[in-house]
Amino acid sequence: MAANLTPQYHKAEAAFRQAQTPEEELQWLQVMLREIPKHKGTDKMQADLKAKISKLKTDVQKKASAPVKANKIPRQGAGRVLLVGAPNAGKSALLKALTRATPEVAPYPFTTQSPQPGMMLFEDVPIQLIDLPPISADFFDLGTLNLVRGADVVWLVIDVASDTVIEDTQAVLEKFSEGKTKLGNDTALDEEDIGVSYTATLVVYNKCDVPDAQDRLAAIREFLPLSYPFLEVSAESGAGLDDLRRWTFEKLDVVRVYTKHPKQKEPDMSKPFTIKRGETLVEVAEQVHHEMAAALKGARVWGKSLHAGTPVKPDYQPEDKDVVELNAGS
Repeated sequence: MAANLTPQYHKAEAAFRQAQTPEEELQWLQVMLREIPKHKGTDKMQADLKAKISKLKTDVQKKASAPVKANKIPRQGAGRVLLVGAPNAGKSALLKALTRATPEVAPYPFTTQSPQPGMMLFEDVPIQLIDLPPISADFFDLGTLNLVRGADVVWLVIDVASDTVIEDTQAVLEKFSEGKTKLGNDTALDEEDIGVSYTATLVVYNKCDVPDAQDRLAAIREFLPLSYPFLEVSAESGAGLDDLRRWTFEKLDVVRVYTKHPKQKEPDMSKPFTIKRGETLVEVAEQVHHEMAAALKGARVWGKSLHAGTPVKPDYQPEDKDVVELNAGS
């Protein structure tokens, strides 16, 4: 029997994946248990949730768990993207090319010692990038798992100029296959085992402008069973970076919403609010002001699917680039 999980459940699940403390994890697990449909198709999920809630309550009481320091990087922008890969894959060079961050970029391994954040723009939408320490057969920072678990997207950066690219990439893949934090085609918890988390992954073939790049790509695709989508880019020349921005924005599946004050003729187009596709005006109002969501009565909307100034209720689901005039009056 299908689980038929509700939007409220999926929202709580996303918050659970992004939780930074055991207390936050416990809070959202309890919401998930409350929101999960109660029928035979979810019996195992309910049992898993209850077991995890019980364990977390014990952990919180004993203060046995603590947040990983690297996981304290505040979330910013429309989504969080992590750059993972083997030493010298070019992750820091990509971060530097796509953001205003100034990471150290050097031709020797393990230049990145700790997570390095930066903000990438797709049109007018900021997206958080975090360059993580490299992964090898002998080194895997446990903080990486916590960050990957709470991320929206992972870029698996692969250096097509490396003579050891296949062995290096296999080492990265093995590290993720061994645990419960895994790379996947979509971001979600495993319905069969809520302890298993998948993060949507894009393979980023970097340095694709070097000689013999296509020969190396052919070898990689022959010997590595990668089922994830991929793009070919070059951090040095900029080739493919626009496609990388666009793919990431589309994978985040967010919509931009611009606001208009009732007393002003023109909307504020300088900075959109972003919400997940399928969320409502309530989520927009929460970002405008924490009290507005509770008082929201409706809105007028200017969008491609509506007549200008169409009145809508709070449960209206905005489309990308809608302009809304929120009404929180009496």
